[in-house]
Amino acid sequence: MTACLRRALLGLFLGVAALAAQAAEKRSYCVFDPLGAAGPVYNLMKATRIQALNWGYDLELNAYTDEKIAADDFRAGQCDAVLLTDVRARDFNRFTGTLVALGAIPGYDELKTILQTLAQPKAAKLMASGDYEVAGLLPAGAVYVLVRDRRVNSVQTIQGKKIATFDYDPAAVTMVRHVGGSVVGATPSSFAGKFNNGSVDVAYAPAIAYQPLELYKGVEPDGGVYSYSFAQMTYQMLVRKDRFNADFAQKAREHYQGRFDELMDMVRKAEAEIPAKVWIHPNQEETAGFSNMLKEVRIALKQDGAYDPKALQLMLKVRCHSDPANAECVDGRE
Repeated sequence: MTACLRRALLGLFLGVAALAAQAAEKRSYCVFDPLGAAGPVYNLMKATRIQALNWGYDLELNAYTDEKIAADDFRAGQCDAVLLTDVRARDFNRFTGTLVALGAIPGYDELKTILQTLAQPKAAKLMASGDYEVAGLLPAGAVYVLVRDRRVNSVQTIQGKKIATFDYDPAAVTMVRHVGGSVVGATPSSFAGKFNNGSVDVAYAPAIAYQPLELYKGVEPDGGVYSYSFAQMTYQMLVRKDRFNADFAQKAREHYQGRFDELMDMVRKAEAEIPAKVWIHPNQEETAGFSNMLKEVRIALKQDGAYDPKALQLMLKVRCHSDPANAECVDGRE
């Protein structure tokens, strides 16, 4: 393709986009990214803005580095749409907020099956709750535990250790107390600093946070990252139902599902960039212990009302399809 032809095609594309933007209804889209407008999550949403023009909406992107403020502004009606992590999204939809349940989605194949299921039109009723609707579920990768000292390698050795904990998340607080750790309140914007400067001994995060938030500063030279998936993190796009037509959320859910493999490539790239020497590989006995412990916490949180029973049952069904010999699949109940 010649340079002249490329310039002509680019000009045509920009012209079509400009016309679409003029005809589209303007809506505000508040995007949480710990790194703000320079961050990778915010940049991903630029593609959503272009896609939304085809659906009749011009999304004005606003970057937030404080997730609580983004959620509060959305609740107050200052944002027509918002992108939050699943824990914050639970305030608006308990079902999708339960996808991050501890140990409930063991791997990426199971995650793909679940997100494909929830992107189907027949699942739309689960996406709506009150004035809000979930318009997209984006994989962010497995949540790993990071330690500053590799000798912290069991429930016994973690007792009394200071753990950076999202204290607005009952699951995290319950988990830390269950293992005898000390809760040190943190947010997605502050936990990395506390881990890196030694204010806490333990933190947890997906691999996509490792390089951007410089978590290697806390891990090196004596720490590590456990290669065990404690949960699956998702970003979730939510909209105010009265600000979009009835088809918008379904189109957006299908759009994000169509990008699953692309988004997972980013996750796997981030995991591959963590040096091999940093990973801590638990043995079979330790892995079984983690799984049993996480199930106890899941059941407790379901009983407390933090986790949605329907979501837990869906994830159990997918787990048992992948591993029908698992002991929890005998009675088929979470």
